[in-house]
Amino acid sequence: MKSLSLLILIIIALGLAYCIRLLRNLHQKVSARSERTSREIAASTKELKAEVWQSYRQSEAMQQLLTLLKFSAPVPPTRSWAASPDLLLTLAQLVRKHNPKLVVELGSGVSTLVVAKAGAKKVISIDHSGEFADITRGVLKEHKVRGVEIRVAQLKAHISGVDWYDTAVLKDLKRIDLLIVDGPPGSKNPEARMPARAEFIAKLSPKAIIVIDDVNREGERKLAESFAKALPNHFLTIYPHEKGTAVISPK
Repeated sequence: MKSLSLLILIIIALGLAYCIRLLRNLHQKVSARSERTSREIAASTKELKAEVWQSYRQSEAMQQLLTLLKFSAPVPPTRSWAASPDLLLTLAQLVRKHNPKLVVELGSGVSTLVVAKAGAKKVISIDHSGEFADITRGVLKEHKVRGVEIRVAQLKAHISGVDWYDTAVLKDLKRIDLLIVDGPPGSKNPEARMPARAEFIAKLSPKAIIVIDDVNREGERKLAESFAKALPNHFLTIYPHEKGTAVISPK
């Protein structure tokens, strides 16, 4: 009888030990999952705060831009591929401060309108897309803006090894006071905009300013550094804009 009781106690003890082990493993799994969930929530919260802050900054920049330039017609959207409001405001300020006689822009769009409205005497915008060029022409006409020439240059094989604008449309350009590099599209090829330095370095005026969009990307950052290195009397400033903006200006 005592042997049976002892056996039952042993079985119960083993059962309790097994249950405790299961509960401990379950607790560890729940704790790990809870910790992982907490980290995910914290990361999502941080990302959401950054997005809200960025949206506020863009709204603030757009409001300042609208007040500064007093548009007489609707302004095209400034999301996705278009220039962000913080970049547009910087362009408007540069034009107003330095009064460039010739502005050359790679990639037409709302930036073309802003630069012209800010007071640039002559703007030549180069676009690889005839469709986008026509849209920009329509916007400029709606805003009654003059002094802008939009040239369509198909993308062709460049000596650098990438597809870039047909250089035939650049031959007459010289003494550029403000160069804006926001094309061709560079999201798929980090080297897509690199030919700009070689093609324009000799066409710049001594006091030229170069503005490069999308320098949060490696290719555009490399291009900005390349321009700065080639212009020893200039210095490079990187602005923490939505997409990152590089300004290479005289010292």
